Amino acid sequence: MKGLEDIATPRRTKEIIQRHGFSFKKSLGQNFLVDQNILQKIVAAAGLDETKGALEIGPGIGALTERLARSAKCVTAVEIDQRLLPILDEVMAPYDRVRVRHGDVLKLDLKEVFAEDFADVEKVSVVANLPYYVTTPILMKLLEDKLPLENIVVMIQKEVAERMAAAPASKEYGSLSIAVQYYSEPKLVCIVPHTVFIPQPNVESAVIRLRVRPEPPVQVPDEKHFFEVVQAAFAQRRKTIANNLKSRFFTKENKDALEPLLRSADIEPSRRGETLSIEEFARLSTLLLEAGYK
Repeated sequence: MKGLEDIATPRRTKEIIQRHGFSFKKSLGQNFLVDQNILQKIVAAAGLDETKGALEIGPGIGALTERLARSAKCVTAVEIDQRLLPILDEVMAPYDRVRVRHGDVLKLDLKEVFAEDFADVEKVSVVANLPYYVTTPILMKLLEDKLPLENIVVMIQKEVAERMAAAPASKEYGSLSIAVQYYSEPKLVCIVPHTVFIPQPNVESAVIRLRVRPEPPVQVPDEKHFFEVVQAAFAQRRKTIANNLKSRFFTKENKDALEPLLRSADIEPSRRGETLSIEEFARLSTLLLEAGYK
């Protein structure tokens, strides 16, 4: 909207904070972005237009929210901190396509939110600068709830973003990589220095886009069991896949059955979990389940 000064500048952010007497809560991981270029990259990565909706988590004082309102048909912003609601009411007043909901996104019925707020849009993306202390629970809820999402574009801790996008046999690859890649196709958008926030966090950040898959890349008979096998494989990274699985699924009496099962899945027992692809984990979990190892 022309004529309005952007929120995401150091001067305007400080002015809003001071006028409302707002103080940052470390426990809520509040770091407000004050860089126009990074905001532009975040919004561009979501691929929004006038036919699409955006769900924002943790809008803060609305720096990203106003950018979303200029790009999407409708925006719902979920804010847990009640102290920010009057600020958001004020700064979002020019944007009639923004709805602010007060609540904890981890406790909300998101399917209900989608039914109420996004009934008349073709596609919805989550776009957010997430609090780092709850990044993984929020992302896994979004993915596991199987919401009708196109993209999830979030700013998170750089280290966590690298783990989500990691390939097999890299040191960052682990159970989080497989969980995220089961539900989505991750792509690192950009690295974000700590200097573009107020207050500045102690860590580097990254913007990552998760393109939500219509179907998982592998078919497994039991998703819960599949993820239990993955978790077990990474229980102790220095241990072989055979030793880690023995600890979780086998007893002393039947442990000798594991190596033939691994070999029938074309997996050498001496390999470590971080060398297995998502396809190999799917094959392995299916064979374990068929053999009765739950």
